[in-house]
Amino acid sequence: MPEKFIIKGGKSLNGEVNINGAKNAAFPILAATLLTNNDCIIDNLPLIEDVSKMLKILESLGAEISYLSKRKVKINCQNINPEKIPFDIVSNFRGSILILGPLLARFGKIKIISPGGCLIGARPLDTHFDAFKQLGFKISSKGSFYYFEKGPDFLKTDNYFSIPDKKVKEGKKIEIVLKEFSVTATENILLFASLFSQKFILKIADEDYQTQDLIKVLKKMGVKIRRIEAHSFEIVGKKKLNGFTHKIISDPIETGTFIVAALATKGEVLIKDAEIAFLSLFLKKLKDFGANFKVLDKNMIKIFPSKLLKMDKIQSLPYPGIHSDLQPELGVLSTQSKGPTLIHDPLYEGRLKYLEELNKMGADIIFCDPHRAIINGPTPLYGMEIPSLDLRAGAALIIAGLVAKGETIINNIYQVDRGYEKIEERLESLGADIKRIKD
Repeated sequence: MPEKFIIKGGKSLNGEVNINGAKNAAFPILAATLLTNNDCIIDNLPLIEDVSKMLKILESLGAEISYLSKRKVKINCQNINPEKIPFDIVSNFRGSILILGPLLARFGKIKIISPGGCLIGARPLDTHFDAFKQLGFKISSKGSFYYFEKGPDFLKTDNYFSIPDKKVKEGKKIEIVLKEFSVTATENILLFASLFSQKFILKIADEDYQTQDLIKVLKKMGVKIRRIEAHSFEIVGKKKLNGFTHKIISDPIETGTFIVAALATKGEVLIKDAEIAFLSLFLKKLKDFGANFKVLDKNMIKIFPSKLLKMDKIQSLPYPGIHSDLQPELGVLSTQSKGPTLIHDPLYEGRLKYLEELNKMGADIIFCDPHRAIINGPTPLYGMEIPSLDLRAGAALIIAGLVAKGETIINNIYQVDRGYEKIEERLESLGADIKRIKD
């Protein structure tokens, strides 16, 4: 039965909140269990829909999964059958693309359906496909299915951008250049290369929190990985990898979401188990805008009531830039700041759709093009019934509801549940008036 949030706004948030494990780090680490026959223990899993889907995919493939505690699982993938991919789950879950690298490394061919995910604009798999073509795979398609198999150039090094390396024997070095900064394409190649003893050079690679947490796991499994220059990794794997025990990093996006919620409602909130290291530019910009907060240590930050902020420009970019996943939250905050704020998200042309809902709530927003908008503030927001367009837009519109006068109803909250665990209960603990109800 569909559920919705009912929010009565106007209350400031006050108290303490703990940050859960990062969902976007959980996916590739769960996928890494496919690379070994040994037991793998993963702790600090967020209890959310998308993580549950990833576990169901592994289980359908033949993995043995047992819970050691509420957020801790033991996984053994010794008896995996790639022909048992649950296409119904994969087609509705974009993170499932991360089974591609491990299964191709282990079995050499695969049939997979195009994965789903948030509707935030074009998110093609071209970068993944191009990378695997560079590795020598033949890729064909029929309907919504894709077929991968080894071609005659599998793991050959005669591509035009390979640079000679006297330290590496001929035929042992493979270089992949990604078409763009893609988090999941980076992770897929890291996962694939981990089962081969050749030296792989991966360029135009992502370096964000989820990639770095995956690299920690792969190193525990016996893979040699080093950063050779900005956005470039050298990977040397081996045929038999170890199992591992790992605690997933706390979620920087969830940390940023609660920071903005506290600032927007002019509250005083202590955020524990936070992941500060991957939010440097985000926090720098907030400080420049006049936000009042104090970083207490690497895992704790306190937000204080702030005077009227003045925000000039928010531009989301690949790490170490401001995360696109935090741009919607900052857009809501911009409606409560002084003067115009330019919002620019060059990554996804559908990421600004939530601004249309803010306009309905009373915001003054001018759209320049699908990637840019100007928000004039401060403007009062008024409660109304609005949809949760996608995961991050849903979280942003919850913040808008907390700020707004009157009652806000947010539909399609399944989108929010995909990435935030019991967000209404955690906001209630901070003093918010928010309820989950069934239609």
